[in-house]
Amino acid sequence: MEKKDMPPDQDTPGLDMVKMGSTPAARDVDFGQVLETTSTPELERKVLWKLDLYLIPLMGFCYMLQYMDKLALSQATLFNLAEDLNLQGTEYNWSSAIFYFGYFAWSWPSSYLVVRLPLGKYLGMAVFASIAPGFALITGMFYKREEQPARQAAWFIGNSIATVIGGLVAYGIGLIHNNTVNNWQLLFLILGAITSGYGFILIAFLPDSPAKSIFLDKTEKAVAIQRTLSNKTGVLDTGKFRWGQVWMAVKDPQTWLLVLYTLCVNFCNGGITSFSSIIINGFGFSKLQSLLIQMPIGAAQLVFLVLTSGFATLVRQTRIFMMILNTTVSMIGMILIWKLGADNQAGKMTGLCLGAVFAANIPLSLSLISSNVAGFTKKSTVSALMFAAYCIGNIVGPQFFLPKEKPVYATGIKAAMSGLIFGIFFLICLYVYYVYENNRRDRVYGSTAELTEREELQDEFSNKTDHEIESFRYVL
Repeated sequence: MEKKDMPPDQDTPGLDMVKMGSTPAARDVDFGQVLETTSTPELERKVLWKLDLYLIPLMGFCYMLQYMDKLALSQATLFNLAEDLNLQGTEYNWSSAIFYFGYFAWSWPSSYLVVRLPLGKYLGMAVFASIAPGFALITGMFYKREEQPARQAAWFIGNSIATVIGGLVAYGIGLIHNNTVNNWQLLFLILGAITSGYGFILIAFLPDSPAKSIFLDKTEKAVAIQRTLSNKTGVLDTGKFRWGQVWMAVKDPQTWLLVLYTLCVNFCNGGITSFSSIIINGFGFSKLQSLLIQMPIGAAQLVFLVLTSGFATLVRQTRIFMMILNTTVSMIGMILIWKLGADNQAGKMTGLCLGAVFAANIPLSLSLISSNVAGFTKKSTVSALMFAAYCIGNIVGPQFFLPKEKPVYATGIKAAMSGLIFGIFFLICLYVYYVYENNRRDRVYGSTAELTEREELQDEFSNKTDHEIESFRYVL
């Protein structure tokens, strides 16, 4: 379809007028240089290599640390936390939920602040809370749509490694004999201090945008921006919170399908994360053995994370299929835990490992936001709504794990299975919606034509959402 020359939107800087410092994302680069710079495959590979070498370890190590301290509550139950605090009935369930109430309360302020504040600095200050949606925004800024599943998965590997290393760290702390501080208190203090310290590293080194990357020279910054223009997701439109895009996010069907999926699967996450140590201990292992036995859970997540994210990167339009696969595997795992006899330790442990595989969907779901939601404010709003659903799911999920059913927790396992089933249903609905919307746009606007670099830059700066950009098509 032939593109007509349209006058720029009144909020859109004319391409010839976009000069150094005219937008928050452009303080260190002249966007005229973006058009003038001639990128070669060799130069683009060099820039991509630098991005991978710098960003992925920085984000991955951070994600590992912040998830290790999330596991600490479950591990602390094996160090007599409930007995020392005299927790009765469902008080332990609520001790897990209270944590997510704090998450939930900050989700909306965070969606505003990630737009208004320098992103890298903000994430360094909010290192315990806003990391996943924040890193998804960073990934959307620096990588092409087809590159995003693998990169989202690369830094999310820290989640799987945290389960492995976290078990070893907790085991080591369990061997310490200290009459001054309880072992569970020591666990929280050590992990919390390390994560807090790493926040200062993020403040110093995590870039706010490609234009502010200290590890790239000016030409490389121009190439880094140039290579992601075809995303058309508005990641360069930072600094101004657009309330109109909030409303567009609220009335977008894909928003609520992603939110409902996230809510449902986190019934499972909330229960398994909070009660996995108790469940494993109920298989007949000692308390210290239970800490080490958690390590295969991380290994199972890692295997499926690499396989499904790698497949989604190599084979186009398969992200949602891979998410359905991971969720189905988790459902099979829950069935094994539920149906196998108490004497079948190996079978139940296999079920628990498979039951945690759905966590491999997190980078894939984040990649759907970074690839399919255009407009920086809209993207941050959808991320906030998904994060709120994540919190609610993790608040509600543990309430089904009834103390009287310890350590089997039949009701909790059934609730987790139900959440996974509904999660699959909403993923199927999301896939159908994307296919329908892409076909509708092809009928109305014609098939997507190759845009010139100038037109792609204009789309990137148009302050428009995915519903407003005629050439935008959703990835599946």
